[in-house]
Amino acid sequence: MLEASRWFLGGKIDGNLFNDHLNKLGEEGWELISTFDTNFAHGGTRDVVAVFKRPAA
Repeated sequence: MLEASRWFLGGKIDGNLFNDHLNKLGEEGWELISTFDTNFAHGGTRDVVAVFKRPAA
């Protein structure tokens, strides 16, 4: 499940759903700039953060 807010997109990642959501954001004018994980305890990954940009309206 993906959760989106004004500034953050997060939650448990389903690869297919994540890909579909990235494509939808692209159609809306968002450009994916970077992704990174947030580490916790022994190098495990808790979250993946995706950073987007688009021209100001």
